[in-house]
Amino acid sequence: MHSLLQFDVVTFITSLIKLGFAFILGSAIGYERQYRQRTAGLRTNALVAVGAAVFVDMAHQMNGAAGAVQVTAYVVSGVGFLGAGSIMKEGLNVRGLNTAATLWGSAAVGACAGSGLCAEALLAALFVLAANTLLRPVVNSINRQPLDTVSSEVTYQLCLIVDELHQKEAMAELDRLLDKARYPLADLDVEPFGDDDVEITATLLATSADQKELDRITAALLHRAHVRQAFWNPSTSE
Repeated sequence: MHSLLQFDVVTFITSLIKLGFAFILGSAIGYERQYRQRTAGLRTNALVAVGAAVFVDMAHQMNGAAGAVQVTAYVVSGVGFLGAGSIMKEGLNVRGLNTAATLWGSAAVGACAGSGLCAEALLAALFVLAANTLLRPVVNSINRQPLDTVSSEVTYQLCLIVDELHQKEAMAELDRLLDKARYPLADLDVEPFGDDDVEITATLLATSADQKELDRITAALLHRAHVRQAFWNPSTSE
């Protein structure tokens, strides 16, 4: 009852405008993601923008600009956790970074709207949309170019399928060849392969390895009687 008596129509309309603005801009960002069938689509981005706007607007009403600034800091860190949940690692590749960044942008748009900075919220939304639409042809054009392993950050993996009884011998030989080529290991993983074999996967630290040298290493390993298969492959991550 006390809250109803303190009801301020002007404040309510102001909040309605802020939240409505956050909803429209968040939905615009989310529509582009939904159209491209991304994980965080229309509803997610709209909710992130509106949620950020609600918290910032509430803090502004309770404690003025100081409260809005304080809550904005919590919004930034909170959305960081939300975005982390959309990032997935598949082998050496990482997916979902753009989705997480878009959610962060939606939160920024909502925070601006909740603070009453509607022009800034519109500007932020336009830049987020531009990054996801206008830059896409540029990214596709770059991705279609032949891979330049000298200038690109490429992670290489050497994979061996060996007899389980000769696992240590194969790992020692692999280590010797990589050491001779001056390719330090970032990671070494051993997993069962079939009934009697194991798969040894060596991830290299080198970002510009000589492919001919890698061919020589795999050829040398294939000459070993206990090595069933030996191959290497490059992988690029965003």
